[in-house]
Amino acid sequence: MLEASFQQIVQWLLLPVLWLLALAFAYALWMSGVILVQAWQRRRVPGYTLLRPAPETDLQTLELQALGQIEPLRLLSRVTPMLGLIATMIPLGPALQGVASGEGQAALSVFSDAFAGVVMALAAASIGLVLYSVRRRWLLIELLAARQRLEAQT
Repeated sequence: MLEASFQQIVQWLLLPVLWLLALAFAYALWMSGVILVQAWQRRRVPGYTLLRPAPETDLQTLELQALGQIEPLRLLSRVTPMLGLIATMIPLGPALQGVASGEGQAALSVFSDAFAGVVMALAAASIGLVLYSVRRRWLLIELLAARQRLEAQT
């Protein structure tokens, strides 16, 4: 009874997990465009910064602002592989039961669908990790410059 309930709950999770993976992949592609535009602006616009400090902003506030800008990419790169694993593992149970009962062709279809989910997840996570690293480096450079400006004022 309990096992059947768990299996039903797990099957209900598959569709939301697949939707989250699709959204994560779309977000990774969208953020790629955002970062490319920011890279172009950093090269072409003198004084362009990702951080927009008010005149009285202290360093801790800037650090929180920087963290807010990179946190979504960090989450994308860390959570998406777990969602991919979930999307892979849910269909594998029924697929293995199909193999055991001699329905190999049907199980093969389930295996390919399961692995498509993990591939999409890993692609989104990889893009997210690269974007996170680039944006983090830019923000650290800006925070260092802000720290130096504040030290020069005192």
